[in-house]
Amino acid sequence: MNVFQAMTTFIAVVETGSMTSAAERCGISPTMVGNYVRLLEERLGTSLLRRTTRRQSLTAFGAVYFAKCQKILSMLDETERMAEAAQSLPSGTLRITAPVTYGTQSITPCIADYLNEHPSVDIDLVLTERSVDLTHEKFDIAIRLGVPEPSSLICRRLSNYTMTLCASPAYLSRREELLTPQQLATHDALAFSYTPASPWHWARREWHFEGPQGHVSVEMHRKGLFNNTQAMRRAALSGMGIAMLPSDLVREDIRDGKLQALLPDYTLPSRPIYLLYHKERYTAPTLRSFIQFMIQKLGGIQG
Repeated sequence: MNVFQAMTTFIAVVETGSMTSAAERCGISPTMVGNYVRLLEERLGTSLLRRTTRRQSLTAFGAVYFAKCQKILSMLDETERMAEAAQSLPSGTLRITAPVTYGTQSITPCIADYLNEHPSVDIDLVLTERSVDLTHEKFDIAIRLGVPEPSSLICRRLSNYTMTLCASPAYLSRREELLTPQQLATHDALAFSYTPASPWHWARREWHFEGPQGHVSVEMHRKGLFNNTQAMRRAALSGMGIAMLPSDLVREDIRDGKLQALLPDYTLPSRPIYLLYHKERYTAPTLRSFIQFMIQKLGGIQG
């Protein structure tokens, strides 16, 4: 039995409150989670958890063992970081998380360029819209859209995540020429299905602009609602309507004439992009070199 893996799994069970949630965090099956806990209990000769049909709780010894496991694994992580920092050249694996679209369109090409300069480094890139826990899920770097919640993590501003209003030439050829935002009310709109908790929830039902006369809001005539930007892009390319899409995603389509950018005198809302990491890990050559590379590549902004 890998004792360290078993300890990590046991900690996940206690912190998440269930075998199923611990399995999701650790990337293993709930059965394997149960096996690790059972093997620990057999090795120790005592129970760590009290189990009922509805919940589980630590035994008295389980509480003591949980605290010891946390300390042991923390010391192990610290030792590994010290060993990595002792190396003069970047090497090993960097575990990175980023939003799906931005990670695909902007981060992945940067990673390819970074690996060309540092061939001894491997990348584990996880694209998700979820705000992962860097400590518990063992990520080195998180790249996030919007201002991060207060935490002990270091936040480095990279750039802005901008949007482009666009439509296909085929769609525009059969509709009136679009000169002002107010005309959008008569056009077919393609919207992204932001969740109710998102600060961009308004974008499901209306357009927001900043223009020569100040702020403008226009209610949509929504033709389609999408939970995936690639699907929304394909709908726009097919002439289904006008879409507000990430600029990085449609840059080549606009360059190739497949989509046309609209209302150039008006600015759509944008979000800041931040790179997050643990302060104490910045001394590691691999992490430090990647952060510096990304800031140079994407244009770090103070703030």
